[in-house]
Amino acid sequence: MAKKILLIYGHPAKETFNRALLDAYVKGAKLTDAKIQIINVRSLKFEGLTRPKNQTIEPDIKKSQEAITWADHLVFFYPTWWGAMPALLKSFIERTFTSGFAFRYNKGTLPEKLLRNKSARVIVTMNAPSLVYRLLLGAPGDKMIKRTMLGFCGVKPVHITHIDTASTCGDEKRARHLQKVEGLGRELR
Repeated sequence: MAKKILLIYGHPAKETFNRALLDAYVKGAKLTDAKIQIINVRSLKFEGLTRPKNQTIEPDIKKSQEAITWADHLVFFYPTWWGAMPALLKSFIERTFTSGFAFRYNKGTLPEKLLRNKSARVIVTMNAPSLVYRLLLGAPGDKMIKRTMLGFCGVKPVHITHIDTASTCGDEKRARHLQKVEGLGRELR
């Protein structure tokens, strides 16, 4: 059975190295029998700042939830800004991974995780060396997406790939990054 992969592009800009990484992943995944869908968060229309209890779910958010339900494996692409993901992507996750869809509170203290049987890969670019990000800063963005967001909903395992010094590395290193991500696509990881 073909694996269903949902790629979520969370960079607010259109043409970026993050997009090149997504394209490299697609190139690798197309060598398999995987089925692929892409969500480009910047092109969606949704109210991102608040979600009153009775707010209607916008059509783009509903379609995103349907794509997440369809997928076996989620792959996020985004830059690290101020230690975490861009606000646009965080807002998308807050609006999409909602109570009743991604988790549900029942009697007791722990929520029911509704996105079990899904795995994820996070491919995140950063200008700092990843060692500095992990050791000195404690990798706050990694913890947020892996444990607080996806883990809370039952998505596991969640693997994180850092692409460090993304804006300052030369063409040769960028080419190696693209090859690495293409390989992840071929392996459907």
